[in-house]
Amino acid sequence: MDKRSHHFQFGTKTEIQQAVLDTLEPLKRHFTTGYSGLQLGSTAAMHNEAVALMEAFSRPLWGLVPHAGGGGESDLWPLYLQGIINGTNPEYEEYWGAFVTQDQRMVEQAIFGLGLALAPHKLWDPLSKQEKQNLFQWLNQINLVDHSNPNNWLLFTVLVNVGFKKVGLPHNQAIMDEYLEAIDTYYLGDGWYSDGKTDQRDYYVPFGMHYYSLIYAKLMEDDDPERAKVYRERATTFAEQFIYWFAEDGSSLPFGRSQTYRFAQVSFWSALVFAGVEPFSLGVMKGIIMRHLRWWFSQPIFSPDGLLSIGYAYPNLTMGESYNAPGSPYWGYKAFLILDLPDDHPFWSVEEEPLPALQSVLAQPHARMILCRPDDDGHVVALASGQMANFELAHNAAKYSKFAYSTRFGFSVPKGYYGLAQGAYDSTLALCERDEHYRVRRFCEEYHIEERYVYSRWLPWHDVEVRTWLIPAGKWHVRIHRIRSNRFLAAAEGGFAVGRMSDYSLREADAIEAAPDRIAAMMPAGISGVVNVKGYDKAVMIYPEANTNLLKPRTMIPTLTVELEPGEHLLISSVFGASNNEENHRNYGLPPLVEQTSEGNYIVTDAGTKASYFNMKI
Repeated sequence: MDKRSHHFQFGTKTEIQQAVLDTLEPLKRHFTTGYSGLQLGSTAAMHNEAVALMEAFSRPLWGLVPHAGGGGESDLWPLYLQGIINGTNPEYEEYWGAFVTQDQRMVEQAIFGLGLALAPHKLWDPLSKQEKQNLFQWLNQINLVDHSNPNNWLLFTVLVNVGFKKVGLPHNQAIMDEYLEAIDTYYLGDGWYSDGKTDQRDYYVPFGMHYYSLIYAKLMEDDDPERAKVYRERATTFAEQFIYWFAEDGSSLPFGRSQTYRFAQVSFWSALVFAGVEPFSLGVMKGIIMRHLRWWFSQPIFSPDGLLSIGYAYPNLTMGESYNAPGSPYWGYKAFLILDLPDDHPFWSVEEEPLPALQSVLAQPHARMILCRPDDDGHVVALASGQMANFELAHNAAKYSKFAYSTRFGFSVPKGYYGLAQGAYDSTLALCERDEHYRVRRFCEEYHIEERYVYSRWLPWHDVEVRTWLIPAGKWHVRIHRIRSNRFLAAAEGGFAVGRMSDYSLREADAIEAAPDRIAAMMPAGISGVVNVKGYDKAVMIYPEANTNLLKPRTMIPTLTVELEPGEHLLISSVFGASNNEENHRNYGLPPLVEQTSEGNYIVTDAGTKASYFNMKI
């Protein structure tokens, strides 16, 4: 076992309480002199170091507050109480400071609002009259500043005011109503929100918009029953789609930004249980939450001294965001909201249940993707049309605009921008002017999400048009690209990135099956392969730079390549991704059939059953 992983049972309330205590124990060595900050590392984020210390202090409270609200005790509370006293005292050298506009401290204030509501006996009642006034004055800044970032941030202000209301402090009802009405304008239907007026459809929908609104629904159900009812109904509808993002082993789909928040992916399900919403049985939801926590805590996500690292399935700064400071990953503790449930809540006694029967292919138009669960192979693949965040993130195209995202293979981000090894171009078509400087799909000019395929049109250059169709086909998917170009190009079509060997049990060369029209890696982590159907002339294995993939630090990418003259070209490939077993070795030998009819339609069918996946003119 990697000493940086923690194999907790995650079954009973006591076991989850202990997991929170054990994983927060190392924090005790990292408090600042006045206890109002935590120094958890030397890397930086876009906000200054003082704010990063305050962020690191506040985020573990997402675990400690519900832990206390549900009756748990921790010897961290005296340290935290002293930190709150000093951090909100304008006369103290570690004062958390004043702010007048969009500020990271507004994000961190949300947990204090929840703390006032759920655990006032820990962070409010013990304070003196002056200390209470200081805390109120510092938190109340969020009602007075310019909200120039109208998105999920509006809900931080709402939570602070809910906390004020719960302990009898003056609260700003007008601003709560204004911001909740604004949140309603982001609702898209079918359970989906956008995160503000943006194109983003990512984890900020479940762990941002729904998570906070479900907390509101629970805490304000008597004061605001109509909104509480609406939020519960929207969350119920969303759950029926979001469940498709989870694999049976507990892993969830890596997609979009803020992946370092890790098990916050399951916080939506915790908020459902907290708010008394049951779109599925308690046993099903308990299974989702517990398997997810077990999966994450079996990964090497903690540093050798026990601190939660920046990264995904291992410590990795390459994929981080500009706003990820050393304490940022502790936002994942939002998943522990269930600890506020009383000991006799039926959630704690119900047996875990597996995922219910789900469709093998489900189009999710609001998410701009098709979710595939190939032949009960234990993982989830999303075929995506491409979307982009509303501001330029590091590796934006990799996080939002690849063709496929997988719970088994993850996705990769570039480490550099010269050549295929630095670019780590898995699950995408990379194009260059034969100079090794590649471009991939970023913004789409148009897209369609249909029941059996995803279409997009994109322009890597103003005079190069690519029209792409992605067709799910069992454990395969087919990619069709029609390219019109005025340039001499080189093209590289990457399959899934699969983890390389980490010991001497197998020679990697023996695990590669290569032929002129196809190549695959038969690795312990899975089988990843690509087959040329039309247009490519080489099949090669690319060995990307280390630490480019979210799941495995060393990977290999089966890739098809070709050089293209100016003109029109049709490139068709079949891409395989599955677990490594005898059945899937046979499946790799049976790629889907892609044929053109006399009428000009392209038909994609199963090689064995001849079942049709796709039939249309492109």
